[in-house]
Amino acid sequence: MFVLFGLTLIYRLGVSRIKSELLDILRDGNFHSGEDLGNLLGVSRTAIWKQLQKLESMGLELESIKGRGYRLPQGFELLDDESIKAELNPSVSQQLKDLHVHQSLDSTNKEANQLIQELTETASGTVILSEYQAIGRGRRGKNWVSPFAANLYLSMVWDFDQGASALQGLSLAIGVAVSRALKQLKVDGVQLKWPNDIYINNKKLGGILLEMVGDPAGQCTVIIGIGINHSMPKQSGDEIDQAWTDLSTVSPKTVSRNSLAAFIVNHCFDVLADYQLKGFAGYQDEWQAMDAFKETQAVVSTMNQSTVGTPVGVNEFGALKMQLVSGEIKTFIGGELSLRALSNDK
Repeated sequence: MFVLFGLTLIYRLGVSRIKSELLDILRDGNFHSGEDLGNLLGVSRTAIWKQLQKLESMGLELESIKGRGYRLPQGFELLDDESIKAELNPSVSQQLKDLHVHQSLDSTNKEANQLIQELTETASGTVILSEYQAIGRGRRGKNWVSPFAANLYLSMVWDFDQGASALQGLSLAIGVAVSRALKQLKVDGVQLKWPNDIYINNKKLGGILLEMVGDPAGQCTVIIGIGINHSMPKQSGDEIDQAWTDLSTVSPKTVSRNSLAAFIVNHCFDVLADYQLKGFAGYQDEWQAMDAFKETQAVVSTMNQSTVGTPVGVNEFGALKMQLVSGEIKTFIGGELSLRALSNDK
């Protein structure tokens, strides 16, 4: 059994090595024949073909022309931990515990949760990224479409000592942090949709998923998951059930995925470092200036009830304020709520 396990482990490591080296060769944007790739990597053309099939099944756009071979799209960029670390602010580098870049995970939030359970010391300050998520998750149990090396899938771990009540509005504050990172990258028109979505031109660009581990009344750890559409392949985009956009569509210049990751970590760490002192009130005005649904007739839905009204901002705790037809202002706290506009597909 030990020998079998060892052979299996070696095989898996070998496959990972071939996949990594294959991507390194193809990232130049030129065509490479299966035979040439096999010779360069010391494996058969069949082994090359199988690896390429696996990558395509993970959502990687791969161009293939008979007689010329295979190539990846122009501008293809893999995540690199050293490139990301090089763009971190000095204060953030000091707070960073670890930064892990994976080729494939079930989800970065799940990996973060496992890390928290396994470590005997705190995992606070850890950042996890993956090129692909097999079962990426959004709010309310929805699937997060996560094609290989196309977008950004990132999770951060942070300890808090005042319990869940002190974290109201945290997802909105993280939205402000992400908007700051996008603006630093010269991406204009960023909007925020309550309670955790990033929009541009009334289309979804990204989302935030918070999960708490530990004591809701005291010391706890929060996993902050962030997904940003960077260069969504059309085939993967067809799986999304709402209007969406990506940075390759809305940005006037190419945005590096490594720079995007670094800038998001910079701004999120800045927010997380003092959130327990400021709370959401410190970010309320900035969030409201980007409110995607401000004065738009909308409906808030739970599993059992829907309420129609006009969103009129958020309070100092991050709760949505909605003016009903009667004129009454009703507040809604996040969780398993859905907010959508009545007049369009927001």
